[in-house]
Amino acid sequence: MAPCGIGKKFIAELLGTFFLVFFGTGSAVITLMISESVNPNNVGIGILGGLGDWIAIALAFGLTVMVCIYLFGRISGAHLNPAVTVGLLVSKNISLADSVYYIVAQVIGACCGSLALVLCLGMPSVVVGGLGATAPGMGVSYLQTIFAEFIGTFFLVLVIMGVAVDKKATPNFAGLSIGFTVTAVIIFLGPFTGGSINPARTFAPYLMDYLVGGINLWVYFPIYLMGPIAGAIAAALLYTYLAKDNDVCEIPGPFN
Repeated sequence: MAPCGIGKKFIAELLGTFFLVFFGTGSAVITLMISESVNPNNVGIGILGGLGDWIAIALAFGLTVMVCIYLFGRISGAHLNPAVTVGLLVSKNISLADSVYYIVAQVIGACCGSLALVLCLGMPSVVVGGLGATAPGMGVSYLQTIFAEFIGTFFLVLVIMGVAVDKKATPNFAGLSIGFTVTAVIIFLGPFTGGSINPARTFAPYLMDYLVGGINLWVYFPIYLMGPIAGAIAAALLYTYLAKDNDVCEIPGPFN
């Protein structure tokens, strides 16, 4: 079977990242808007049910990722995340030229997702919901947030390498495994980093908030660039090392 051309991959990555941002950050926006209607003086994710709010938001992200992997995985691999693409680049699973197309598509798709939220929900999505922009929680330092985003993305890309990239992976479980990994990471990271693990997911709300008169959060963007990309690179290189020559290794236990 002939591989898909880069144009089709570009469209798949754009659409997949659009859906991720629209439904994922949209769930955060809706949560904040509902919270504001319940208690205008105490707005924030968690007001309606503590960790339950973050579980709902994490599921929106994770389920969208899962569906997009099954939908677009055979076309582009469904990276949906510049950090994932960089990790696959350094581990030589994607070419430099293709990775540039992927990242451009992801950023455009994410920005279109944020813009669509504004068009659907109006200015309250910006003024109240901040378009689901990520920022460190109260009392969480810059470096702590970078490290947390590093760990979250490290885990995500390690799972991707093991269940999707590795040719020995069990087929048909990648979407489920990766989707629930995203869910678990966001449930944990959400309250104190916003649970980005994806530079495009953070870039789009920052840009659209800035363009339409919302809050300016650009001072935090290096967090969500450095942490996820460093985590993705470390995970991809580590898994490549662990899996190298694995065919000649004796693997004890029930999973060999």
